[in-house]
Amino acid sequence: MRTVEVLFVIIIIFGAFIVATQFAVLPSPRQIFGTNLRELAVSTLQTLDAAGNLTRTVFKSPSDPAWEILKNALSTSLPPNIVYNLSVFEISSSGGVVTYRLVASISDTEGDLGAGSEAASYLVTSPNVTFSITPEKIGEKSGKNITLYILNCNDANGWWITGYTGQTLAADLYNLLSPYFKTTILVNSTSQLGLLLNGTALRGETLQDAVLINTFGEAVPIPAGYYTTQGYDSSRSSYAKYAYILGQRVHQYNWTWVSIVGYPFYYVTNTITFASTQNDWGIYGMKSVGAAGLNAFLQGLDSQSYSYNSQWITGSPGVVQFNLDASYYSNYYGVYPSPYQTATRALPTSILSTYHLTATEIFNRPPSPNQNWIAAATYRHTGGGALTAIGLTRIPDIRVTALGLLMYYCPTIYRSEFGASGTSRLVTLQLSQQGGA
Repeated sequence: MRTVEVLFVIIIIFGAFIVATQFAVLPSPRQIFGTNLRELAVSTLQTLDAAGNLTRTVFKSPSDPAWEILKNALSTSLPPNIVYNLSVFEISSSGGVVTYRLVASISDTEGDLGAGSEAASYLVTSPNVTFSITPEKIGEKSGKNITLYILNCNDANGWWITGYTGQTLAADLYNLLSPYFKTTILVNSTSQLGLLLNGTALRGETLQDAVLINTFGEAVPIPAGYYTTQGYDSSRSSYAKYAYILGQRVHQYNWTWVSIVGYPFYYVTNTITFASTQNDWGIYGMKSVGAAGLNAFLQGLDSQSYSYNSQWITGSPGVVQFNLDASYYSNYYGVYPSPYQTATRALPTSILSTYHLTATEIFNRPPSPNQNWIAAATYRHTGGGALTAIGLTRIPDIRVTALGLLMYYCPTIYRSEFGASGTSRLVTLQLSQQGGA
């Protein structure tokens, strides 16, 4: 009985195989073992261009000996059983209509390459073309001359800027952002910062509407004298009131104050005034303010009365990703920090209503339960003044700071091309295997 069952199974399997072979469409041996002609064409054009043969030749007259050199290079680059047809088209545009005119063609075979051929296209730009990029100066469209101040104080120390100093970051930010401002000034001491806070320009520049970047991380430079006395809350033994005054000045002058990393206004720093004081981590020249500094700044920005509030308000939503705007402007301005960052000092969305702010955000909001944290943004007060807070973990990536400011102000990039007439040509390479399909 069991032998009969086995026999039936064999008959069923064999019958299924016979039926399947009748209806299956098997590829030809050519398709199984053949070359991917399109990929081969693309890689061949790229190789010729990298070697300089392609760009150097396609803009020359068809009678130039360079074409024979290109033909030899092309034959050498391809397997012996491949035939080709390379065509070069000049691109022109008129009235919004793009036309392609054949200017040259080389081939190692006569006639049509057949239905089994494949082709790839490659756009080549003349080596004689030069491009220039001119950024619009921020504020130019609205008739404002906005000054960029970068804190470079030689009498201040930084915190949460591991591996850097405030001065090295100031130099890098200068290189990144100065092309977008008509005037960029390095603030080289806390006394110079004091002049700005008092409403005095350093070089006759425009003070109103300026951008001030604090390169010292969680520490903020404090000028001696008025600001260490009026900025000191003796009842709490805290310099939180200095952060409050900063918020008032930002509101008064319509400044944008920029914190590049961490918890803003967590320390005050002046290496002369606090020469023998350290922040409990061995960094001298600074005193801890704690969470009260940021709260006081926001009170000053919103024209609220000062009250000491040491509540810690930032959160740690973890890894965050660029939003669509940040991805777009990263390409537009050519500023490429990693689109994934770790946020450990994100600000809560509640500050938007509490302090009358709107936010230009850089990252997507994290999913639940962290959707109410903003990892990095420029917070604009409805009555004037703004805070750019990059609430990421150390080590600081100042490209995120630069991108955040450019997203907020959106200066236009003007790109110019010189010698544009006849500077682009389209090269097509058609390949086929000998013997047909």
